[in-house]
Amino acid sequence: MAQDSDKKQLLHLVFGGELTSLAGLHFRDLDKLDIVGIYPNYETALTAWKSKAQQTVDNAHMRYFIVHMHKLLDPEQA
Repeated sequence: MAQDSDKKQLLHLVFGGELTSLAGLHFRDLDKLDIVGIYPNYETALTAWKSKAQQTVDNAHMRYFIVHMHKLLDPEQA
């Protein structure tokens, strides 16, 4: 698969898990975190996030997140 070398990769991680409380960000079981994937830009990460969030809409404690990995890898370029 060819990559467009002119387009900057802005890596994003999508993951989720069940929280112990609706008011916090403490996961019930870290061994059961759902690592959805790493995406080359925010738009594709958002699409994956929406899909997983919609699949778990009946569980109020289940939350999915998008992590801006590019900001962690190179904070001065973010």
